Amino acid sequence: MPDRFPIAVLVSGSGTNLQALLDQVHGRDGIEVDVVVSNRADAPALERARSAGVEAAVFDAAEHPNRGERDRAMAGFLKDRGAALVVLAGYMQLLDPLFISQFPRSVINVHPALLPAFPGAHPIEDQIAYGVKVSGVTVHFVDDGVDTGPIILQEAVTLPYTRDDKEILTVLHRTEHQLLPRAVRLIAKGAVSLDPDNPRLVRVDESALEGDG
Repeated sequence: MPDRFPIAVLVSGSGTNLQALLDQVHGRDGIEVDVVVSNRADAPALERARSAGVEAAVFDAAEHPNRGERDRAMAGFLKDRGAALVVLAGYMQLLDPLFISQFPRSVINVHPALLPAFPGAHPIEDQIAYGVKVSGVTVHFVDDGVDTGPIILQEAVTLPYTRDDKEILTVLHRTEHQLLPRAVRLIAKGAVSLDPDNPRLVRVDESALEGDG
């Protein structure tokens, strides 16, 4: 594991997953939340970053010719900072393929469903509409599709008997806040790799975290 493993976190909303990263991985074992970037200047997550002494930056699509140009500028900014990993933590926009190509197998996302079921921007509403009783959380690599990248970690969650989306999201957040930091720690330790015989299969050496607090 390198002496320093800087990560960039992309956010759009309140930043509860960002807070989990700040609380559980920032400043530990060389992992450093180097910068937090949002597409919205009013995202509450930015204040979480500032409160932790982490630089916050805004890349608003309205300030660029188009979203693709914005993503190219954002990629250049993060490359210049030496980001080893880009973490999407409630970032609610698709990234331009050029952005992803700048960070091969180094962009991850957390999604509140057991992919490949219920991808997209409204997984909670979709699961409620379908009446599922077991949901879950997925941490996956990001590719050019919508929640189609290789899966790193998954955990099933039994849902409460409610159709309230906020209550269900609260339940799933508890698992997100554990699974996403765990994935970051595993990646930082070099314990995550693609199976050379099957690029859809991600090998994870969970023993890399044995003995860690």
